[in-house]
Amino acid sequence: MASLRNTPKAAAEAHHGDEPGAPLLGTPDRVADHLNNRIFFRLFQVANTLQKQAVKELGVTTVQWAVLGALSDPRPTYGVSVGTLADFLVVSRQNLDGVLKRLERDGLVEKVTVETDKRARLVKLTPEGFAFWKELRERIFQFYDQAVSSFKFDNRVALAHYLNELQNSLTEVSLEQPRKERKKGKKRS
Repeated sequence: MASLRNTPKAAAEAHHGDEPGAPLLGTPDRVADHLNNRIFFRLFQVANTLQKQAVKELGVTTVQWAVLGALSDPRPTYGVSVGTLADFLVVSRQNLDGVLKRLERDGLVEKVTVETDKRARLVKLTPEGFAFWKELRERIFQFYDQAVSSFKFDNRVALAHYLNELQNSLTEVSLEQPRKERKKGKKRS
C-alpha cells in the first residue's frame, strides 16, 4: 500500500512492506520501489475517483462514457465489431458485453447484422444514442475543464505524454518468474 505522506523524505523513511515496522533502507532501489508503488497506487485512486465522479456528475460509468465516445464518430459507419471495440478500449469482451447490454437496453446502442456475414454483429449508436452523446459531450468538456483547471497547458501535454509512455510500457511487462497460484482458503460454515 502506498504511503499517505507525499514528500521525498517520507519515501526514504517509509517502511518495507515485507516486514511490518522495519525501516526502509535508503538504497536507491528501495526508494524507487516505494516511488513506483506510490505512482501505481495513485493511478488506482485516480481511476476510482474518475469512475465515482463520472457516475455522480454525468450519470454514466467511465466504460459507458468510453463506449459512447468511441461509437460517436460522425462519419458514416455501419458499426464496430465487439472485438475491435474491446481492443480499442483495452477492456475484456466479457466486461464490454455487459456494458453494451445495458446501453442497448437504454436504447443508446444497437447490434446489427453484417450483410456479407449473417453471423457477424456490429455495434453502433442509435439516433437516441447520438442525441444523448451530443448532450453528454458538452458536460464532459465542462468535467475536463474543472478536473484539470490547475494544470498549465504544458503540464497537460507532459501528463498526456507520460501516461502514453506508461501505457506502452505496461503492455511490455513480462515477469521472469511465473505467477504462483494462491492457496484457496477453506470456507467457513
